[in-house]
Amino acid sequence: MKTMKFCVLSAALLAATLATPALAQAEFPPAISVSGEGTVSVPPDLAQIDAGVATDAKTAKEAAEANNVAMSKVLAALKGTGIDEKDFQTSRLSLQPQYAPNKVSSGPTSITGYRASNRVTIKVRDLTKVASVIDTLVAAGANDIGNVGFTVAQPSKLLDEAREKAVADARRKAEIYARAAGVTLGAPLDITEGGAPTPMFRSKMVAAAPMAIAGTPVAQGEETLSVSVSITWAIKPGQ
Repeated sequence: MKTMKFCVLSAALLAATLATPALAQAEFPPAISVSGEGTVSVPPDLAQIDAGVATDAKTAKEAAEANNVAMSKVLAALKGTGIDEKDFQTSRLSLQPQYAPNKVSSGPTSITGYRASNRVTIKVRDLTKVASVIDTLVAAGANDIGNVGFTVAQPSKLLDEAREKAVADARRKAEIYARAAGVTLGAPLDITEGGAPTPMFRSKMVAAAPMAIAGTPVAQGEETLSVSVSITWAIKPGQ
């Protein structure tokens, strides 16, 4: 039994000795890991408007019929602005009862009428028309104007520019650390983009941003697209 135990122990020690070089080879080389950020700010070139009609009536049928008539006028006016029909789409239809204020918490709540609502989402590709489109909608009977947002229609090239800036920013930081540590940078070992690139709204106004056409002032501001990366560089002894 002692001889068998000795053989098992010897085999284990031999295996550990043989595994040591493999573990050494698997170790990561000396490296510096930093993150970088790149941003590109541009005026938006696409606006999105949420607008529609809300109609109240005593019965559900009356509310729906009145809303259909009113919304038809709004859509007709919208077509008259020159916006392509593919750029506006119904986003919400609703018909809901309206209740009287319940002054007694334990008492029943009575229905006083119904509200029908029809909303569309509109893309405006010519930002000089945003204010006039809003005024046209209101004049045609739209009484439910929601969000007005601005964005960049095709951000791909801008994001690529931000990516180049992010890598340059990361390299700048890595070179600072390398000089301080007395080493030099080698080849990048790993590059990882941090999360999904996101556009961020900045309130800074571009030239002539406040537009006041037909009475509705609209400020488009600017969009800032941001990308972050994490990069690991191999390092070599300083020269």
